[in-house]
Amino acid sequence: MSSIILSNALQGRLILGTVVLLATLGKTAEAEIIQHPSILGATSCSTSGCHGGAEEKSLQYTVWSQRDVHSRAYATLTTARSARMAEALGIKDATTSPSCVSCHAPFQAVKNANPALLAADARVHEGVSCASCHGPDGDWVRSHTRRDFSHADKVAAGLKDLENLHARANSCVACHQNIDPELITKGKHPRLIFELDGQTASQPRHWKEGAGYSGAQAWRVGQAVALREMSWALENGKAGAEEKARWQGLLWVLQRVPGDADLQGVVADNYGQARVAAERSATTAAKDHDAAQAAVWLKALASTTDAFSDRSVDRVAQAYRAERLVLALDRLVAATPAAKKSPEVSARLDGLFNQVQSIPAFAPDAFSRELVAFLKTLP
Repeated sequence: MSSIILSNALQGRLILGTVVLLATLGKTAEAEIIQHPSILGATSCSTSGCHGGAEEKSLQYTVWSQRDVHSRAYATLTTARSARMAEALGIKDATTSPSCVSCHAPFQAVKNANPALLAADARVHEGVSCASCHGPDGDWVRSHTRRDFSHADKVAAGLKDLENLHARANSCVACHQNIDPELITKGKHPRLIFELDGQTASQPRHWKEGAGYSGAQAWRVGQAVALREMSWALENGKAGAEEKARWQGLLWVLQRVPGDADLQGVVADNYGQARVAAERSATTAAKDHDAAQAAVWLKALASTTDAFSDRSVDRVAQAYRAERLVLALDRLVAATPAAKKSPEVSARLDGLFNQVQSIPAFAPDAFSRELVAFLKTLP
């Protein structure tokens, strides 16, 4: 993980948000870290009168604890597979190693660094729990229930503004995109692809999206944040050759989204330039969005068929472009009501997914034909 730059007065202080977002914050800007008096466990949120009830307004803890895989993130470290990975990496104990717990058990990461910050009910086995995503809650857990507090008041008190898609992406990307190359090459850890809208849609809902939520906007913001993180990793030698190919594929897709001037001028393999441009693009995309853009973006990306007939582009490079393109088409179809309801669109999208199941076996001509057929089905 990257280092993080702290103000002189706050050197050495750590909160849970630092552990979860260390990679993200350290790659984009200086960050002042506020010392919180305590980080509370999920039990502080679990009473029936708060978030542990059975009614729609109070079932958040129940959904998280019973259905959300984040609640089992620590348990993953206790499996035989994790033990084999740890052995291959020379890690004595996966349940305490910083390489593992920073994402799978954030409370353990805090315990390693500054145990005094953890309240008595903050148990390591909770995995990725309430404070991990909503921020260290010692300062705001009581005030956030005040009827006279607006959303802005709660955010000012320290609650993370997850309604803001840029802030939401930053809360997730550090653990869902970048990974130490050795964890993959030696430990055989699965590779990670961050996709904010798709991963949000697949998560058991313990929240309601605001009236202005757009899946297309979430996709756009999330992909720019993913590009920023990938750029940082490549810029700092924290990623291998395959990640470079994935980076090229994602940049290629985003440069074909109409209206995104921030990324259009990025030069191939200029990771520093890409990192800065991607952050600017994500910030801009999170502010304003026209719902009609989803259909425009969908057709623009589906119209890239000629690129897969270009013999000057390496087949493997085309495969990574296609992989990211299909993921984009999937989310944009979901955000376009007319396309989402069409059985023909769905069937052709399935055909595109079939074409990108294997990078080594990727066939550009076959993919191009499927893409042409997909484009014809769009409303």
